[in-house]
Amino acid sequence: MESTNWPPAHSDALRKYFALGMSYAEIARAINAEFNTSYSRCAAIGRARRLGLGAACRSGEATTPILAPTPRPRPQDLHKLRERYKAMAKWFVPFFEQVDAPKLRCVDADPLHLSLLALETGDCRYPYGGDEEGEAITFCGRPKYGSSSYCTAHFHLTRGADAASQRPVGAAAPRVVEAA
Repeated sequence: MESTNWPPAHSDALRKYFALGMSYAEIARAINAEFNTSYSRCAAIGRARRLGLGAACRSGEATTPILAPTPRPRPQDLHKLRERYKAMAKWFVPFFEQVDAPKLRCVDADPLHLSLLALETGDCRYPYGGDEEGEAITFCGRPKYGSSSYCTAHFHLTRGADAASQRPVGAAAPRVVEAA
């Protein structure tokens, strides 16, 4: 593959052949014959673009201008559609009243409200706050329960009151291994 840095003599020959109206394939063949190189048609096109010479595609014919796409017809105004089908809307979309969800928080635990950066390895990670825009999120921070991420009160709150306190441990049968 030929280097992308064309010598000035090759670039001058490209300009000369381009001015004569030759196609890029013919230009590449003429430069290769004159300078004993192996430029391709695409290499001649790329060099012509970098030199700022005319159209990128020269096949001997005049290129057709690119036409702008025809504009699409606009859909009907959605507001007019809504007005038109307002009477039927109640049949398709059920009406729901907005109900504020109750805030469920644990009343048994007295959280320390630690930031995420202030939490230690053995602290409860139960979040508080963040319900409103810009409200900081804090964490319980009490000592966690066993291998859980939460303290005892929050563990039972998230798992349910009748949840097992620890994960069930499977019984492993002892194996007898002979010494070598």
